[in-house]
Amino acid sequence: MPRIAYQPLDLAEPRALVDAIRTRRGGTLLNLDRILLYSPPLAEGWNSFLGNVRTRLALPARLRELAICVVARLNGADYEFHHHAPLFLQAGGTQAQLDAIDGLAEGLRPDAFDAADAADAADAAVAQFTFESTRLVKVADATFASTRTALGEDRLLVELVGVIASYNMVSRVLVAFDVQPE
Repeated sequence: MPRIAYQPLDLAEPRALVDAIRTRRGGTLLNLDRILLYSPPLAEGWNSFLGNVRTRLALPARLRELAICVVARLNGADYEFHHHAPLFLQAGGTQAQLDAIDGLAEGLRPDAFDAADAADAADAAVAQFTFESTRLVKVADATFASTRTALGEDRLLVELVGVIASYNMVSRVLVAFDVQPE
């Protein structure tokens, strides 16, 4: 059970907001939504912001989902990993990569996510960048430079940093309230 009760699945008010969240979610409210809806202004901003992060960025889906999965494992956000690991696989990630990400939860450094696990140079760079940004906050100059090179354009680097920051926010809410997968 979460630390506070989920709002009901059939929650109807505020109607416009609940409808917008259900539309983004394919017709249902997830447990995360049911916590956020205690604060309609927060839920409204969250829905809009995370909707854009998930669907409107140029960052390739595989790299976005890789970063999200790394954040989830580093922060112990099982709910986040539960929802995003399948999306990572759908976007072209591999089970070997997910296994390497699981190693991060066991305290391994991201060099365990080596070239053998990387679909291309960007994967290893994104995993390292996400690790440093999440655990250390300050990303080393060498990591910044190698990730910038691997991504090939500054827009993608800015979007990667935004995804990492966004999903660190998500994981902190999930962990604080002990939100469980549906």
